[in-house]
Amino acid sequence: MTGASNQLRTGLGRAFGGALVFSLPMLMTMEMWDLGFAMERWKALLLLAASLPMLMFLSHYSGFERTWDWREDARDVAIAYGVGLLTSAFVLGLLGIVGAGMSLSEIAGKVGLQSIPGALGALLGRSQFGKDAKDSQREQTFFGELGIMMIGALFLALNVAPTEEMVLISYRMTSIHTLALIPATLLIMHVFVYATEFSSGTELTPDTPWWSAFLRFTLVGYAVSLLVALYLLWTFGHLDGVSAGNGLRVVVVLSFPAAIGAAAARLIL
Repeated sequence: MTGASNQLRTGLGRAFGGALVFSLPMLMTMEMWDLGFAMERWKALLLLAASLPMLMFLSHYSGFERTWDWREDARDVAIAYGVGLLTSAFVLGLLGIVGAGMSLSEIAGKVGLQSIPGALGALLGRSQFGKDAKDSQREQTFFGELGIMMIGALFLALNVAPTEEMVLISYRMTSIHTLALIPATLLIMHVFVYATEFSSGTELTPDTPWWSAFLRFTLVGYAVSLLVALYLLWTFGHLDGVSAGNGLRVVVVLSFPAAIGAAAARLIL
């Protein structure tokens, strides 16, 4: 019992550390504060619902402890959301972003929206602060690796998706810039994919042809990143009233960090 209690305390400590480290950039981003107040509530709830299956997957793959069924994963996700809520409320209150004089709806919106990256960081905390050798050699399937890439894309893109800089960059880019960014992103992704050929727990081996790795992981991972970028930009209202051409440029811009996050996640998790 004592060992289990120590393991739980260690897991919670890593969870709070992960929630703070991984969500702090968003906790100190003005656009995230504004979105917590002005964002349509149904979009916020949809984002929360969409994050649940990814958090369940992450919990099963690298949660607070080794899990064996969906009930344990659901428990870990609930704990992660609790940690995310507490961390967000503490930091936003400490910085004066939420406090007395604000409506309950505004406080709930700001804290609730920030709890999503907080929960993701809580689960990622174990991967970064306490993964043991046995966990690091866990076998991974193709669809499992796609899940990891989606989580990586979501995490990195979520750091910048709420900001106006994504739209500003897209307006500064010409069609040539846009067309050049796509192969550049694919090239950077494939460097990360190639690096995982020599790591354990992956379907890729040093004998895998480059074109097979490119088609199965780099190209598919980029498609996943595009979908994540499209969804986040729509959620945060950056595509409202935007022409198809301009909207495509914004998606390509955001898919750049999303794709790097997707590829890097295969090395980190």
